[in-house]
Formats: sequence, structure tokens, C-alpha cells
Amino acid sequence: MLSIRDLQQEAEELAPRLVEWRRDFHMHPELGFTEVRTGGIVARHLQDLGLEVTTGVGKTGVVAVVEPESLPDDAPVVLLRFDMDALPILEMNDVPYASQNAGVMHACGHDGHTAIGMGVAQLLSKHRNELPGRVKLVFQPAEEGLGGARAMVADGVMNAPTPAASFGLHLWSQLPLGTVVVQAGPLWAAADIVNVTVHGLSGHGAMPHETIDATLVAAQIVVAWQSIVARSVDPAQAAVITVGKFHSGTASNVISGKAELSCSIRSLSVEMRDLIVRRMDEVAGGVCAAFGARHELELIKGVPVTQNSVEGAALMRAVVGEVLGNNAAIQIPPMMVGEDMSEFLNRAPGCFVLVGASDPAGPLHAAHHNDHFDFDERMLPTGVALLAGAALSWLNQQHTGRV
Repeated sequence: MLSIRDLQQEAEELAPRLVEWRRDFHMHPELGFTEVRTGGIVARHLQDLGLEVTTGVGKTGVVAVVEPESLPDDAPVVLLRFDMDALPILEMNDVPYASQNAGVMHACGHDGHTAIGMGVAQLLSKHRNELPGRVKLVFQPAEEGLGGARAMVADGVMNAPTPAASFGLHLWSQLPLGTVVVQAGPLWAAADIVNVTVHGLSGHGAMPHETIDATLVAAQIVVAWQSIVARSVDPAQAAVITVGKFHSGTASNVISGKAELSCSIRSLSVEMRDLIVRRMDEVAGGVCAAFGARHELELIKGVPVTQNSVEGAALMRAVVGEVLGNNAAIQIPPMMVGEDMSEFLNRAPGCFVLVGASDPAGPLHAAHHNDHFDFDERMLPTGVALLAGAALSWLNQQHTGRV
């Protein structure tokens, strides 16, 4: 009978190929919804494994199902997700596999995730007739804030067959090798955008008394918003308001009549998001009223909270114990990073984990989204074993009726 230990051993044997794949993806990064080369390599690999492959899901996503030769239509289905896109960053690493696409870089580890997905596909395909169910492999485009998961859902990725659980991982350069963050409940935050436009009255820079200075009003709003987390949010809760863009004015001697603010807000619940947006609107309205201006607020909903189920976390904790030992699974306070794996978890509850990717004996790698980002490639076989093991374990549980 196929075991997680078997998968782990075979994953270790794949290590050279995993590194080769990862470095090739790193050298040829592609931004969200343009992962044509990356998706093509993935699709050909899956086809070579004898899988039926669907491309163009969510524009550039790739999907395949690993299943035994004979299986009932109602057999359980589990989804594994791997993101493929890079970031608009000029790489500053001096390594042989540095990006050859100027201004685009795999600065978050998605090259590693894609390589892990190809490894998982290879292992599970080899053992497909030992699986008591189906494994849907989802290679997702455009995770970096462009809504790739939502686009795949809109294209029917959760149908035919419909998964009942989903699992995924993110390698993490700030955690040591041999550790995996596994926890039920929120792991990462919801990430939404709030845009505010302030309308004043423009005029000559030498006659401010005849104007309503939108720049001044917007600046007051930015300062006043800082009191929301400090005074409107329970200190035991987490929330973030970041004003990332402030645009106003066209010339030094013209008082602006319009200012535009664009903000990222992070929260760990719908209730907290609604509180933040309500207070931002109230504060902006009060400041504008004081200066005789007016404002408009727009909420653009982004990714939901990345929320792990109790059952999914328990299963993943057991898999981590098999692969790395009982002390490898750790917990952390929820981070305010956003991740659209949440779109899959909300529809097929499971678990998303962080896998340590830094050499504990060496200097800490640069943080994610940094132009010097890199990671210890020895984590790649671990990632393969964890997700292949999670799929096998979940299917076995469904087959024996323990869940």
C-alpha cells in the first residue's frame, strides 16, 4: 500500500529535476495572465505523464486530473493548487539562473511552487492506480493581486469533477528548512482596496482664500485615518490601512481642486473589513465637511481571508509529522499578507501551509517581493512530499469513512 514515506523517498530522488525546473522558470518569469511559456511547459509535462490536460482556464491556467483507470463517478476529489506568476521587479541577484526578462522576477517563490506541482504530478501519476479517488491539479495564473483564482473559478475549475477539499503551500524565505506553519483558522488576511476622491475648488496659488484646497484636505484625511486602527479597532484584533497612492495637482502655482487616494486595507474577518471601510468613510466625510469639500469612496473587494479548516489543518499536521517529524509543525500569529488560495479554500475547505525555505546555518534570505529574493532549493522535495502526501491522506480518509 502506498504510503507518505514512499512519496517522500521518491520526492527526494526527484530533487535534481525539481531544481532544474525551478531554475528554468526563474530565468524566464512571466507576469500574471501572461504565463504562456510557463503554462506550456507545465501542460506538456502533464501530457507526457498521460494526463488529460485543460489549458486556458482563467486565461493561462492549466488543469489536469490524476485518477485510476477504473473509478466510480462519485469517487472523492481533492484539489492541489500551484501558482505560476512572477512580479514586475528588476532582479539584483548575481546567480547563474537570474531572470533574463528585464524588469520581471520570481521574487515570491512561485517558480518553486510550479516546479513542486510538476513533481507532485509525476509522483501521483506513477501511483494513479493506488489512489482511492481523484486529484485535481490546478496551476494558477495571476496570484499577485490580479485575481487569477477567481478567474479560474469563473471558468469552472471547481466543476467536473468538483473537489471537496483543497490544499496548497507557500515556500517562505523567512522560515528555516524543516519547519512548516500549520494552523486552523485564519493564516493570511483579506486584502481589499479603498479609493477616495476629494473634490474641492481649484484656483490661483496666490489666492488660497478663494479655493478649497483638495491637497490640504486629502493630507488631513491621510493623517486622520491613522487613528482608526489606533482608536476604532480592538487592540486584540489586527488591521492595516496603507495609503499607497496620493495624487493631486498639476502645477506649483495652482491649488488643486481634486485629490485621489488609493489604499490597501487588510483584515482577518468581514466584520473588521466593514468596520474599517465605515470609519474611513466617516472620517473622510468629517474632514471634508470641516473644509467645505466633499468626497467619494469606492471599495474594491480583493482576496478573502485565507482560512484553514480544523479538519484540513489536522490532516496536514499529521502529514508534516510523517515527512519531517512531530516537531516540524509550528504556529504563528496570522499574517496580514493576502493570498487568493482563499478562493479555493472557501469552496473546498482544507489547508494552506508555509514551508520553511531558509538554511538555518546560513544568513537569512531576503524577504518576499524583494529584488534579492531567493530560497534554499532543498525545500522543493519537501513541498512535493507534503502536497502529494496530503492528497493521498485525504483520499484514504474518505475511502475508509473516517471523515
